[in-house]
Amino acid sequence: MNLMRLDRFLALCGRGTRSEVKKLLRAGRVTVGGNTEKQGERKVDPDSDEVCVDGKPLVWEPFVCLMFYKPQGCVTATEDRSAKTVMDYIEHPRKKELFPAGRLDMDTEGLLFLMNDGALAHRMLSPARHVEKIYFVRVEGEITDADAEMLRTGVEIGEKHPTLPAKLTVLRSGQISEAELTITEGKYHQVKRMFAACGKRVIYLKRIAMAGIRLDESLMPGQWRELTREEKDRLNVQKG
Repeated sequence: MNLMRLDRFLALCGRGTRSEVKKLLRAGRVTVGGNTEKQGERKVDPDSDEVCVDGKPLVWEPFVCLMFYKPQGCVTATEDRSAKTVMDYIEHPRKKELFPAGRLDMDTEGLLFLMNDGALAHRMLSPARHVEKIYFVRVEGEITDADAEMLRTGVEIGEKHPTLPAKLTVLRSGQISEAELTITEGKYHQVKRMFAACGKRVIYLKRIAMAGIRLDESLMPGQWRELTREEKDRLNVQKG
């Protein structure tokens, strides 16, 4: 890890805004290696220097990952001149390091990970990894046994190969049907195209889980939280 300014390190550890960090330093509440430090420009090594606030050590976390409930109407990108992006909803000390791991269509909502580990994101999205993604879907028309069998065995959606087998759980079937669909790929508009191949039009789509982590039910569209240690460990299994 490269050396960084102490005031920046404090801010990245969530100890406040730039002005709040300055107040901490001036008040003598920050120590480095057991010695009080009031100079924000002091360089520290996050991996080896013990930095404390009010006697409590700050723990540097190289890996940052947020669980974000993407709302409809925003673009899965770090910047876009014509539309609001997912990053516009984020206020985090290390926001500049983060990027979306994968994407969701503008009219699709649900679970999206924002992280700072490109290698992990690549592995999660690799078709060879078969990382499960679960969607709640609402379609026009009754989902039949024949539809379910098509989805379970793979359907033609205009690609070189049929889709990989998908798991379908029908929640309600009628003029408007609801189901949960588990897939292990991430082709363009894949869920919509799979149901279109069955003669059904998707009218609502929400990703509710990915890589064994479910969207926190307490989050509202546009809200986010950091992953728990257990959730981070679950994601890091993908590195193996």
